[in-house]
Amino acid sequence: MDVRRGGSPRLFIITSCSIRVSISSKSIPTRSNPILSTLVPKMTDQPAASAHDGPELVPALQAGDEMEDNSDDDADSALGDDAASSTNSITASILEYRTIQGRTYHSERHESQYFAPNDEQQMHSQDITHHYLTIMLDDKLFLAPVKDDMERVLDVGTGTGIWAIDVGDQYPNAEVLGTDLSPTQPLWVPPNVKFEIDDCTKEWTWPSDHFDFIHMRYLFGAIGDWSKLFQQAFRCCKPGGWVQSCECDVIMCSDDGTIKEDGIIKTFWNPLWKELSKKIGLSFQVLENRFQNKGLEEAGFVDIKEVNFKLPIGPWPADKKLAEIGGLTLLTLINDLEGYVLVPWNIVHGEDTPGCQVTLAHLRKELKSKSMHAYMKVRYIYGRKP
Repeated sequence: MDVRRGGSPRLFIITSCSIRVSISSKSIPTRSNPILSTLVPKMTDQPAASAHDGPELVPALQAGDEMEDNSDDDADSALGDDAASSTNSITASILEYRTIQGRTYHSERHESQYFAPNDEQQMHSQDITHHYLTIMLDDKLFLAPVKDDMERVLDVGTGTGIWAIDVGDQYPNAEVLGTDLSPTQPLWVPPNVKFEIDDCTKEWTWPSDHFDFIHMRYLFGAIGDWSKLFQQAFRCCKPGGWVQSCECDVIMCSDDGTIKEDGIIKTFWNPLWKELSKKIGLSFQVLENRFQNKGLEEAGFVDIKEVNFKLPIGPWPADKKLAEIGGLTLLTLINDLEGYVLVPWNIVHGEDTPGCQVTLAHLRKELKSKSMHAYMKVRYIYGRKP
């Protein structure tokens, strides 16, 4: 059992602005990831959107084509623990998660149309995502040149809280706050870390010039107005402080044409997200639309830096570090393909349209093919408030 998911109960304190979540102050051990130091990102001033930093994705020579698939289905879904007792009755609707075909999603109290579940199976994928992104950054948690003596850190869309916890471990003198739509964070955290239930698309209630560092990661499919998001971050960031955004375009591509034109990726996966964007008005191609770049620039940030990566899907790259990252990326997807696709399928194709599980089985097989050299694009971008 992961110590991060055990321990003493959360304390929910309701205020007029948000629901405060105070978690018992118990220290936890810092993780150590096996890192290969072969990839050091090259930083450039405002490069073109197509710029890529790091080694070229070169496939390794492999014998055989298909990886063995010992499972026809995603791992069984396990719902997270119910929130523990509280001194004030938490608004019932917060924990009344929507249930769709056995999976739970953020409460209808929020106006968010976020597509991914909030149950334990999806939380495992989010933790794996944190792991491969940390490896990608050479065991760093961020790229922004923050001060060692920063006092307040905000993690927007904290998910499982794993990034906030790691930062709390690394910066014990900083107050680290993580926010999200559901209380899915662990019960045992460093004494300087806490979590709040908050919707980042609404008006931020923190004071102006409050945080030394504001971190946002993988908010694709959740933000309707990226300019407003960065404007609010600018207001709440201290002068001299930094805001960093990491996003991924979920459209899969390859440089060598190994994604089959008639395969599931080209005929189902990629069109699914493009059509979903049209139907709900939320983008899954944040990099292509340069929402991060435009948002930081329009908000007034300076010293903006951008770092681009290709995120391999599967352990096919010749570079050992990229192969490790690719293996973890594949694991993230295979662990919960159903969770990523269920709501988009219902919206795009119709809830009563058959064929979802069969399509996922074909997609799972295609993703595991050693002969396919697919990747997605990831962009880190950060700027300083003058």
